[in-house]
Amino acid sequence: MSVQIDAVILAGGMARRMGGIDKGLVELSGKPMIAHTIDRVKPQVDSIMINANRSQAEYAAFGYPVISDLESGYLGPLAGMVTAMGQTQADLLLVVPCDSPMLPTDLCERMYASLKEADADIVVASDGEHHQPVVLLLKPHLKASMQAFLDAGDRKIFLWYEQHKYVVTSFADQPNAFVNVNTLEQKLVIENAK
Repeated sequence: MSVQIDAVILAGGMARRMGGIDKGLVELSGKPMIAHTIDRVKPQVDSIMINANRSQAEYAAFGYPVISDLESGYLGPLAGMVTAMGQTQADLLLVVPCDSPMLPTDLCERMYASLKEADADIVVASDGEHHQPVVLLLKPHLKASMQAFLDAGDRKIFLWYEQHKYVVTSFADQPNAFVNVNTLEQKLVIENAK
């Protein structure tokens, strides 16, 4: 791909379903969950940022810039995305969560193909049945639109997508690619599946 693509790994949430533990740092098969995500994403992009609102020193130890939400109060994934959009000079930004350790190794390639084919601004991944609202490829020039959406008090990602030209890329051939770990029980299931 001749375009520059940066990635942001979203690790800025409160992880309420995980008992408030910082999800990206939870060990999965012997290493922090975010390390699995980095391993999947790194070969696909030019650079990586980590969006985190706590444990910044721990995340910085992975060797990538750590950015915190510009907005305080844990406003959700859009706050992390809009912050990352302001930090990149790339043509496109890949957004992934820190708790999806089995992301497709061809995620960027296929989403970029969809973006080009449809001449879209945003591509959202799907597992064939459900959209994955925080796995997307987007054009950073949409930052002002996303900021205005947040400033209006909106938080629902799909309401924002629908204001723009977006397409969906299906990864139905990889049904477990977007399994995310929200609870300690799910962590055990994934560890036993690996």
